[in-house]
Amino acid sequence: MHHHNHATGESNSTLKTTFLIGIILNSLFVVTEFILGFVYHSMGLLADAGHNLGDIGGLLISLAAFQLASKRRTRNFTYGFRKATVMASLINAVVLFIVVGAIVVECVPKFFHPVDVGGWPIIWAAGTGIFVNGFTALLLRHNKEKDLNVKGAYLHMFGDTLVSVGVVLSGILLLTTGWTFWDPLVGLVVAFVILLSGWDLLRESVRLSLDGVPSGIDVDQIRHAISDTPNVTAVHHLHIWPISTTENALTSHVALEDLTKMEETKKSIREKLHELGVTHSTLEFESAQVNCSDSHIV
Repeated sequence: MHHHNHATGESNSTLKTTFLIGIILNSLFVVTEFILGFVYHSMGLLADAGHNLGDIGGLLISLAAFQLASKRRTRNFTYGFRKATVMASLINAVVLFIVVGAIVVECVPKFFHPVDVGGWPIIWAAGTGIFVNGFTALLLRHNKEKDLNVKGAYLHMFGDTLVSVGVVLSGILLLTTGWTFWDPLVGLVVAFVILLSGWDLLRESVRLSLDGVPSGIDVDQIRHAISDTPNVTAVHHLHIWPISTTENALTSHVALEDLTKMEETKKSIREKLHELGVTHSTLEFESAQVNCSDSHIV
């Protein structure tokens, strides 16, 4: 039995449009930062422009994954390219941790060797970054709990918004108090927040990459749902894994009391699995009187 439940073309189109808007806005922002950095000879602005350039790459990776996921399956890729969304979420998770490491490496030395961190041009540029990154994050927020790939892109934009808020805050504190330690202190706080928000993304991305059972899927609940179906006497060889960040697959052996009622039983199981988040099911039915040689497995 095969059961497919793909995302609608309309929702995919909306997500792609969202990513394109984010890419365009961030590209314009990066160009502006580069220009202001050269005009004001600000290494801070140039460095932040380079960092935001990396975030555009993260958005492009997520968009490319959605494009791949929408391609038809081929002879050698029988599930299509939907697993690309899992790869994209893993890449974005790793990049988030690289960003955290870069922030820490940049901040710690400033406690011992204070430097003058820009002035109003940097504060205004960072303020613009709050708007650009915050708006992009807001666009992605609605779907972040539905798709891990979207969540990765969202955390990138949310993290950048926090960085921009930190730059503005540290700049204001520095201008009003003259204490240079505000800059690295706020930076470390921002890094810690990004680390906390990115940990779940990394953990779930690794799990899905290894074909682990996706979070939100309860194996025991699914086993009981199948075994409680009328005419089912036993369930074994139960395996669940992700096809993409939004679709899950299942295979299982199901023993039936009466094989003549197989179609009716199959329909009931299919409806239950769909409600529990399994979008693609392959079930092998067998008679309750036949002992599967590997029935002890899972």
